[in-house]
Amino acid sequence: MTPVTPDTELTLSFQNQRAVVSPWGASLRRYLLIDADGRELDIAWGYSGGNGKRGGQGDVLIPFPGRIGNGRFSFDGQTFQLECNDKEGPNAIHGFVRNLPWQIQESRPNRITFEVHLDATAYAVRGYPFSLRISVTYELDEQSLSCRFSVTNVGHAPAPVGVGFHPYFTVGTSSIDEAEAQIPGTGFLEFNERLVPTGTIYPVQDTPWDYRRFRPIAQQRFNHCYVNLERDAKGIATASLRHVPSNRTITITMDEAFSAVVVYTGDAIADAPRAALAIEPMTCASDAFNHPDWGLMRLHPGETFSGCWSVDDSSRGTARTPNSGIGGAACVLEN
Repeated sequence: MTPVTPDTELTLSFQNQRAVVSPWGASLRRYLLIDADGRELDIAWGYSGGNGKRGGQGDVLIPFPGRIGNGRFSFDGQTFQLECNDKEGPNAIHGFVRNLPWQIQESRPNRITFEVHLDATAYAVRGYPFSLRISVTYELDEQSLSCRFSVTNVGHAPAPVGVGFHPYFTVGTSSIDEAEAQIPGTGFLEFNERLVPTGTIYPVQDTPWDYRRFRPIAQQRFNHCYVNLERDAKGIATASLRHVPSNRTITITMDEAFSAVVVYTGDAIADAPRAALAIEPMTCASDAFNHPDWGLMRLHPGETFSGCWSVDDSSRGTARTPNSGIGGAACVLEN
C-alpha cells in the first residue's frame, strides 16, 4: 500500500462535477464544475499538494473546532491541558485530525470514506485522553457535494466531542468583496484580543453583522462565530454566497447536528487575502469545551454522533437537503 503523505490526492467525479480530496486529514482540496466549454468553475477555493494549503483550506476539525482559551478545559471534574498550537495566541485550535493520515475505508468514482482512530493512551499526553473512531464521507450526486461525519466513542468513559469543517467558497470573483452573503445566525460570539470567546453572545439584529438576508460583503472583515441558527421546517440551516452580475449562487446546507457556523474573510492569508469566504459548519461554537451549553457533545462509550452538510451551485437548480444521497437520518446519536 502506498504511504499516505500530505501530497496524496484523489479525484471524485460525477457528470460535470469534480472533487479533489486527500486521506491526509480527510481534507477537501477542491470542488468544481466543468462548463460546456471545458472550463473549470471553482466552488470550493482549494489547493494542490500539502505545501499549497492556505488558511486551513478544507480542513476537518475534530475533536474540537475553533479555539480553546489557553488550551485548558474541565470535564467531569478533571482539568486538561491541550497543546497550544495557535499562531494568534496561547490557545489550542482545531483539534488533531487535520494533520493525520486517514485510512480509505470505501472508494467509488463519486464517493469515498476516510477513517481515523484517536487512542486515549496516545493522546493523553496531548491533553485529550479519550478514544474515538472517526469517519468522513464525501459524495457527489446529481446536484451537490455532501460531507457526512461519524464519531464513535470506543473508549471506556464519556468524551467531549465537537466537529467542524473549514471550506472556503467562491462565486468566481477576484475578491470576495464583490459578492453577497447570507448567514443563518441570529447571534454571534464576542471574542477577546486573542480571538477567544468572552462568554457573551450578541444578537445580530440592528448590527452590521446581521446577514440573515443577503447583504454585500464589501469591506466587512469577518472572523465571527454565529450561533442560534435559523432553520427551515426540516431543521436545515442554510448559508449562501452569490454574485448577481454572473448569476452565480453557492448554497451550503447543514443538518441539525450543526449548531454554529464560523465565517471568515481570510484577511490574514498573506498571498491571497479575501480571495474566498470561509463558511465553516460546526457542531458547537468556538471554545465549547469551556461552554458546554454551546453545543458540546457528551459522547458516552459506544455512542455514535453523526451529521451532514452539503454544498451546491444553486444557479444550476434547486438545492437539496443534506444527507439525502447517503442514507440514514440527518442527525444521529445512537448507541
